Amino acid sequence: MAATLTTFSFLPQMIKTWQSKSAKDVSYIMLITFNIGVFLWVIYGISLQSLPVILANGATLFFNIIILSLKIKYR
Repeated sequence: MAATLTTFSFLPQMIKTWQSKSAKDVSYIMLITFNIGVFLWVIYGISLQSLPVILANGATLFFNIIILSLKIKYR
């Protein structure tokens, strides 16, 4: 349940950024540091061979890479 909630918590931000074509209120530093942290969780999940850790953090990383891409696109 925790993985589902934290993973999908970024979905509204991604949709809002996409629809408004603005990401001015989203911090580059937060996105970059968060993406690095989530990437490290994916690596940790791989080392444990834990599919729930890999999938939850992989999806979170995917959503946040989209948000970062939109931030760059809609400067």
